[in-house]
Order: sequence, then structure tokens, then C-alpha cells
Amino acid sequence: MSFMPVRPDTVATLPGRSALHAVVTALLVSALLVVSGCGKSAETPANNPTAAPPVAKPAAAKAPTVADAKAFIEETEKALLKLWVERERASWVKATHITHDTELIAARAEVAVMKFVAEHAQEAKKYSKLKLDPTTARKFHLLRQALTLPAPSDAALRDKLAATASAMESLYGKGKWCETTDGGAKDGGAKCLTLGALAGELATVATAKDDKRLLQVWKGWRGISKPMRAKYIEYVKLANRGAAEMGFADVGAMWRSNYDMKPEAFAKEIDRLWGQVRPLYEQLHCLVRARLSEKFGEDVVGKSGPIPAHLLGNMWAQDFSYLSPLLLPDKAAKPFDLVSVLKAKKVDEREMVRIAERFFTSLGLDKLPKTFWERSMFTKPPGREVVCHASAWDIDWLDDLRIKMCIKIDEEDFTTIHHELGHNYYQRAYKAQPGLFTNSANDGFHEALGDTIALSVTPNYLKKIGMTDTVASAGLNPLMRRALEKVAFLPFGVMIDRWRWGVFSGEIKPDAYNAA
Repeated sequence: MSFMPVRPDTVATLPGRSALHAVVTALLVSALLVVSGCGKSAETPANNPTAAPPVAKPAAAKAPTVADAKAFIEETEKALLKLWVERERASWVKATHITHDTELIAARAEVAVMKFVAEHAQEAKKYSKLKLDPTTARKFHLLRQALTLPAPSDAALRDKLAATASAMESLYGKGKWCETTDGGAKDGGAKCLTLGALAGELATVATAKDDKRLLQVWKGWRGISKPMRAKYIEYVKLANRGAAEMGFADVGAMWRSNYDMKPEAFAKEIDRLWGQVRPLYEQLHCLVRARLSEKFGEDVVGKSGPIPAHLLGNMWAQDFSYLSPLLLPDKAAKPFDLVSVLKAKKVDEREMVRIAERFFTSLGLDKLPKTFWERSMFTKPPGREVVCHASAWDIDWLDDLRIKMCIKIDEEDFTTIHHELGHNYYQRAYKAQPGLFTNSANDGFHEALGDTIALSVTPNYLKKIGMTDTVASAGLNPLMRRALEKVAFLPFGVMIDRWRWGVFSGEIKPDAYNAA
């Protein structure tokens, strides 16, 4: 899955075969005692030849072997792959048609995966002391990390966690801000706006006359999160319980352990990398703040301190790209208007995807399968609630590739489509791998590949595909555009992960969620 931040489970304790045999034996002996003596001690075979012979003690359990471990993990990944496919199908239906029933179906499929991974991760512990070859050992490690959301072994709590996560995603997908005639926000108002419409309004920041409407839209959208608050608190509690059963301090520690280094080492590495970029970001932030202060006035944007988030043009304040008209250094360079070109050439949403596909086929890769065009969601279906956030899907870990977007005819979505297809082509590249290896080494690899592809959407590329006849000198403008998009995103990504780690560790309490 893409960008937003997509896409481990826990343990149910089951008795081993010898332990189960002992339990059954005890029950049989108890039954014989009651039947033969009405509660009194039964006669021994020496005194009564017809009495049942003594039950033999169960043989000691055979020590597991390397061959046993290999057989176990191979059977596990085959069964797990089937459950993954069922979960993906259910999740796709829910994401593209949100209803009460699709939420339940998706949650049930998620619970099945959680339960399976929990039970098999627990059973896998008996092979932990064996000296396994690197491939088999890696599969055991990945089984332990097979879910992003670790669930408690208790069935009721596991069901509750899956239902809570599904409900929050649906609330997000269905979220609307409804205005009254006086501009307030009220459920059931005359004018209800989806996330797409509201994000579109924020994106006009460079031409906005004042900040009042932008602030209203920003606050309005955030009103949909209020019903999620209690659910999120419960989600954290249940997921942490699952992570503890898997042997992790909390969910954040579990996530950080998925990068082939200790969790604390990973956090330090993030700080080191961010430290390299921070001076450049602070200069960029200073420039953005100065330009916005000139536009909206010092009473709205001060000369120092944070920038009001509703003035960045992005609903999540995760980049500055919509501010480029205020910030591009070479004013004389004529900007390329991709939107006008797309509309002039009558390029619709599906054709935008076709253009991106041709980027990959020009590298010698195969065309996307026919089913991709039949099953993907390119635009919001009328009369249905959907999750519009762009994502790439690999439904069956073979060839059932799809993207899910509510595509807009603009430059941002043109680039995003190239990013999403980067995921799809990567997914197809590893389809021949064993089940537990059908992924990138970690989540970062997937996003890095998608973003590398997106970086190729340049003026020269647009000329090669016939979107423009000439490539005028743009000076430093293309570099500034990249900085506004990519450099600005880095602290957002770091902040979001550090916030989540703090929430899961308990350092950030529920009453301080927003302040943190």
C-alpha cells in the first residue's frame, strides 16, 4: 500500500500434542473412577481381573528437528498466503464500498489472519533453539512480524481490535464537513463536503484573499476525528497487549524492530538522518514563513515561530508544494501548466494511468494485466462511500494488481499515479518468491521505489511523451519544487512516527494527544 502511511500479530496459547494427550488421559481416568466405584477408589487389576489396565504414561515429546522446522514454516506460509488473499479481497470491497456489512466482512477476514499468525508464532517458539539455514531462519523472523497490528490471543479482544481498526478507517473514508448557511459546521447541514473537496479548497492558498475560509475548512475536516478518539485509545490499548504477548515492549518497538537492527538503534538512525537535512529544512521553513507573512500579514503569520498549518495548502501540512507560486526563485521562467495540457489533449483519469503505464513499458517491463483495468478504482463511484486515499494493491500476490484513487486531472495526481504504479510493478517483480518473501525488505524500500519513479516526472519526460513541444529553461524552479515537496515532507514523517511511538509507549497520554 502506498504513502500514507498502508501497510504483526500475536499469540494464542495452544496445548502441545503431549500435553493434550495428558489432559484427555486424566479425563478418561476420572470417568472410569466414577463408573466403576460410584466415587470410590477403583479396584486394581490384581484384585479384579476385569478392571481396566493402568493407563500408560505418555511418551516424552520428540525433540523438534531442522526438518520439522522447515516443514512447519513451509506449510504455514502456504496457509497464510490463502488467508492474506481473503483479507485483501475483503479489504478492497470495504475500501471501495463502505457499508456496515463490508466493515464486518473486512474485520472478520482480518481476525482470521490475526488468529492464524498468533497461533503459529506461538508454535514456532519450539524451533527457536535450532540452528537453521539463513532462508528458513528469515522466514521464522518474518512470521513474527507478519502483521502491522498485533492482536491479543483472547478471541473477544482480537475481534474487538479488528472491528475498532475497521471502524476508524471507515469513519475516515466517509468523513464530511457539513456547513450551515452561516458558515458553521453542523451534521446534516445543507452543504456537505468530502475530503477531496476540502483539500481542493486548501490548495488555493497561493491565490486566497485571506485565511478565514482556509481556517474554517481546516477545522471543519478535523471535526470528523472526534468520534475516533475513544476508539483510538482502545486500539492502542488492545494492540499493545498483543505486542506484549509477542515479546515486545509496545507496538512502536515492534514496528521499529522490522528494520534488521535493534529498535533503539533504528530510532537513533532516524535522528541522525534527520539531523543531516534539518538545516536545509529550517532555511526553507524560514523562507515560507516570510512569504506567507507578506501575503497574509504579521497578525496571521508572525516573523518567527511556527507557521499556521492551514496556510500550507495541504490538509495534513505534510509538504509546501501548493505554495510554489509564492516561492519559485526564477520569476521570469514561464511555468509549465500540465493541467491545461491534459485538458487540451482530452486526457481523462484512465488515460493518465495509461500514460504512467507507458513509462514502465518503455523500460522493457510488461504491460499491466487486463484485470488491472477492469478492477481498479480510478474515480469515485457515484452513490458510494469510499476511501479515496491513493493506494496500490496486490490482491493475490500474483497478477491481480490494482490501484485505488479518486483521480483529479492535475499535476499532483499525475505524479502520484506514477508512484502507485511503481508499487504495482515492484509487487509483480517478487511474485515468484515464497509467501513470506512476497514483500520488500522493509516498508521503506517500497516507498523509496515509488518516489524514485515519481522523481522521473520532469519537463524532459513530459516532452518525450508529447505533453509539451519545448522545454524552456526553468532555472532553479524545478529544484525548489522538489524541495517544497520532498524536503518539507521529511520532518512531517519523522514527527508522525515519533508521535505514534510516544503514544504506544505511554509517554504521550490520551489527554495530551493533540498537544503532543
